[in-house]
Amino acid sequence: MAAQVRAGNGFIAALDQSGGSTPKALAAYGVTSDAFASDTEMFDLIHSMRARIVAAPAFNGDKVVGAILFEDTMDRQLAGEPAPAHLWNTQRVVPFLKIDKGLEAQVDGVQLMKPMPGLDALLDRAHGLDVFGTKERSVIGAANVAGIDAIVAQQFDVGRQVLAHDMMPILEPEITISIADKAEAEALLLDSVLRHLDTLPEGTEIMIKLTLPETPGHYQPLVDHPRIMRVVALSGGYSLDEATRRLALNPGIIASFSRALTEGLSAQQSDADFDAAIARNIDAIHAASVAG
Repeated sequence: MAAQVRAGNGFIAALDQSGGSTPKALAAYGVTSDAFASDTEMFDLIHSMRARIVAAPAFNGDKVVGAILFEDTMDRQLAGEPAPAHLWNTQRVVPFLKIDKGLEAQVDGVQLMKPMPGLDALLDRAHGLDVFGTKERSVIGAANVAGIDAIVAQQFDVGRQVLAHDMMPILEPEITISIADKAEAEALLLDSVLRHLDTLPEGTEIMIKLTLPETPGHYQPLVDHPRIMRVVALSGGYSLDEATRRLALNPGIIASFSRALTEGLSAQQSDADFDAAIARNIDAIHAASVAG
């Protein structure tokens, strides 16, 4: 799995919409809120969407290096197998797990991750299901030095906890794409991450997931850093066209898109039309991920 992630010629699919973001994802897929009356029904519907994506012929390790799963998906089956096992054994797609429990209220321009009680037990369970790594998201909403340092410190603390379970953490300090001081926030984030990389235990690596920068190549020092296995990018609300355009300007960074990956998909499409639509998205994201 490490070899596939490190050198795989593709991108990481983000199939990890949580309870808070699932209604919006389903609505974009053509499933309105009147189609479910409980969280159980809602999660059944989003799992059906994810299973349809994974079953598409284009969704395999040739272009999709890995997939980030929501905990509910990790505990379900795909094609009659435990989801992580099916992804790896059948499609050579490396499974990751979203572990954060949402965001705190904004302080110093940022939203830290909420506490994660039971994280060690969850990591043990995921490791037992052959999940390779994790992803944990927090959000930067302003170029505030104290806030960004707090975000990065928390991300690295969680990352070390994940490493202790012999798993690969994807740290995700997302910068909101609409803020006026986005470029300034990116400069502060790069500086803070580079400083914190020096605190990692010798011989360990992490991954990091970032908002696509205003200046192409801004995160090249992270792409080149010996402590980082892979730098991946979120779509962050950009359209598929804009996200892939920006990604192609940043060689060495691969996609980890969620909303952009599912753009144009609909529950009402025939299987043939659905498979063609997801194949087009996968081809576009793959091409941008390997550009340069």
